[in-house]
Amino acid sequence: MTLAPTHTAPDSASAYRLTSGDEISQVKAILQSEGHLGPQHRIAYLGQLDPSRGTDPAPADRRFRVFIHDVSGAAPRDVVVSTTRQEVLSAVELDTAVTGELPVLEEEFEVVEALLATDERWLTALADRGLDVQKVRVAPLSAGVFEYAEEKGRRILRGLAFVQEFPEDSAWAHPVDGLVAYVDVVSKEVTQVVDLGVMPVPAEHGNYTDPELTGPLRTTQKPISITQPEGPSFTVTGGNHVEWEKWSVDVGFDVREGVILHNLAFRDGDRNRPIINRASIAEMVVPYGDPSPVRSWQNYFDTGEYLVGQYANSLELGCDCLGEITYLSPVISDAFGNPREIRNGICMHEEDWSILAKHSDLWSGVTYTRRNRRLVISFFTTIGNYDYGFYWYLYLDGTIEFEAKATGVVFTSAFPEGGSDNISQLAPGLGAPFHQHLFSARLDMAIDGFTNRVEEEDVVRQAMGPGNERGNAFSRKRTVLARESEAVREADARAGRTWIISNPESRNRLGEPVGYKLHPQNQPTLLADPDSSIARRAAFATKDLWVTRYEDGERYPTGDFVNQHAGGAGLPAYVAQDRDIDGQDIVVWHTFGLTHFPRVEDWPIMPVDTVGFKLRPEGFFDRSPVLDVPANPNRQAASCHGEGGSGGCH
Repeated sequence: MTLAPTHTAPDSASAYRLTSGDEISQVKAILQSEGHLGPQHRIAYLGQLDPSRGTDPAPADRRFRVFIHDVSGAAPRDVVVSTTRQEVLSAVELDTAVTGELPVLEEEFEVVEALLATDERWLTALADRGLDVQKVRVAPLSAGVFEYAEEKGRRILRGLAFVQEFPEDSAWAHPVDGLVAYVDVVSKEVTQVVDLGVMPVPAEHGNYTDPELTGPLRTTQKPISITQPEGPSFTVTGGNHVEWEKWSVDVGFDVREGVILHNLAFRDGDRNRPIINRASIAEMVVPYGDPSPVRSWQNYFDTGEYLVGQYANSLELGCDCLGEITYLSPVISDAFGNPREIRNGICMHEEDWSILAKHSDLWSGVTYTRRNRRLVISFFTTIGNYDYGFYWYLYLDGTIEFEAKATGVVFTSAFPEGGSDNISQLAPGLGAPFHQHLFSARLDMAIDGFTNRVEEEDVVRQAMGPGNERGNAFSRKRTVLARESEAVREADARAGRTWIISNPESRNRLGEPVGYKLHPQNQPTLLADPDSSIARRAAFATKDLWVTRYEDGERYPTGDFVNQHAGGAGLPAYVAQDRDIDGQDIVVWHTFGLTHFPRVEDWPIMPVDTVGFKLRPEGFFDRSPVLDVPANPNRQAASCHGEGGSGGCH
């Protein structure tokens, strides 16, 4: 079998080290020297490219991909720079009418509100509602692609208004409904103001730290102290190479995807066995379900359009992370090519996680308890009104889990008289449209090497009859997904459907292919009509599973340029090649997400809701991988050791 590369020392992990500020400055200097970066240019994306498959990662060429926007209206460029060779490797001029637009720039947020503040149509609409423009905040929102032929090739944002009575006021409590503006942020032109008539602006405030809402704060909570007097059980070398228990991983960060796990491997005896070559959340879309003309276009690709990584929070001990914390501080580029550190942007710690294994044997008298723990690698990002936590968990038994945490403030509207089939009422006159949060995990699999396959497993009911006279039998059915066209799949909770990624060339001691099983949470995929614009643009979200043959350039489920792209790029284009994926170098793409019918309890700030998936060993090991886990070092009962007697550490 061919083993995928794993990297257990800082020198060999250098190809996967975090981008440094010096490297970003080098990229800027190279772009300037070759005429790609001037005063009229902005960097919409700068990210490190992975080493090409099959190359030695230690001396790898450090390459960076850069999307360059021209504020004067000239064509944007897609440029690849090598800091190793100190040169531009390629530069492609883009036709945005075909490719779509580059990601939204932060400076464009202010452009929308500033232009509307002087537009007569907008000012008239506000005056009709008795509103002071100085108190109106405008949310700058990605435009999507609809029946507006005049927007093709133009860089458009849409604006919805909210009233902010004073600087600390939560403007989301006061949506200005029936009004939307369309803005070309390059020509600095308000192309349309759509006013469907005055609706009352909800008056009740939503200031969630105001004593009027909080009442007396609780005094019942006693401190919880999480201490590790001897320090954490993991080590970090080379800046981002992590060893914990039997796990090893290189922790990366990208301004588009956020945290990336490279070279995820598990030590089994004297082998460091690869499992995933690269894992990331490669897209997130938030489609809204309100058909009103004011909001029917609301569909935000927070990863591809807004770049979740650039809005990563600087995390605080005791608030975002609790316990013995190790932070990583990734460095990204601003719009002018200057390095910007996100201090404490990535949090790593270990958590006790209840029982790992337990048995009290009546015959032998052995009472056995082992506690579980997990390594947590996480970051949090704020995209407008919502805040998202991205959490990767590694467990002692070889399980890999991802969890997304959604919180923040729901996107609000007025609540119409007579009610609505598509909007929840949160407070008097205040609504929140139904919506979804849909994520795409990109899992570049490498289970004992790059020769992998995917099988779909369903439970099978067996009818009562010969061989099953009492009707108690049930079985399972596994189907190999041999080609890309066969591997576009939906979850099925009634069938208990899971997917097994295995290596047919690597066998366990029973002669079975070693593998991992993907366990979905069976939540709804995209609920919009299949013929809708968002279904074309977010095709990845219409299915739970896609499997593709690995190709260097196939990195995003929605394609490279999501903003104002009409659809068809990404996974639909990848699987149209219908390549062989049985026993090949493959990528597994898993869609998962939340369907949110906002509750009264979600206002004025939303308690965390979670969704995710698990990958569990399926014949990967020859026996339980946790037999060598010692008893809890904080034990208070000797029976935790596996000695005779009753009791244990619960």
